[in-house]
Amino acid sequence: MTESPYQAAIAAFDQANGEDLHRDQHQGQAIARELLYSQRMGEMQERYAPEASEAVRLAVRAQHIQRWKIARSEFPMDRQGYLQWRSKLYRFHARTAGDLMRQAGYDDGMVGRVMAIVGKRGLKLNPETQLMEDVCNLVFLEHYLNDFAAKHPEYDEEKWLQIIGKTWRKMSPRAHEFALSGRIRLPEALGSLVLKAVQA
Repeated sequence: MTESPYQAAIAAFDQANGEDLHRDQHQGQAIARELLYSQRMGEMQERYAPEASEAVRLAVRAQHIQRWKIARSEFPMDRQGYLQWRSKLYRFHARTAGDLMRQAGYDDGMVGRVMAIVGKRGLKLNPETQLMEDVCNLVFLEHYLNDFAAKHPEYDEEKWLQIIGKTWRKMSPRAHEFALSGRIRLPEALGSLVLKAVQA
């Protein structure tokens, strides 16, 4: 059976992310960090928006593609440096995804559409970009909020309310409803803070 462009692109994304030397534990196995993240993004998208377009399904799997290649330490360790790092990452992820999609057989129209989503262009205006942003934030709340908390024991409740509130404001009303419906697993220790931040 001939492989479709979608199957070829996903396989290429997985191969690229599988090159990550950083490993996370998942179900008793060590897995490349960005490959695991990509799989979690795809799984969340299927739960949250199974009707998503092919462009969105591709974008969520490429959103952090080879993220380790541009280190935060390459930029000043201040707010401006953080924003520069994020902007460069967006362009890098979009370009990398686009190159792999072309190799998989996609035309320029679909490549450009996915690159716009991965590059987070038109956030709040482009429904497909917003959908990917929703998935990103739902994945963060379910899978990464706990780890982030463990790295910052110095943060007090007020700081956590600010962080969670900022995440919440990036999400659409549909994502808010999904998060509060019990369909994502909020970390026990921080679940009450999430609810408090939302109510605030």
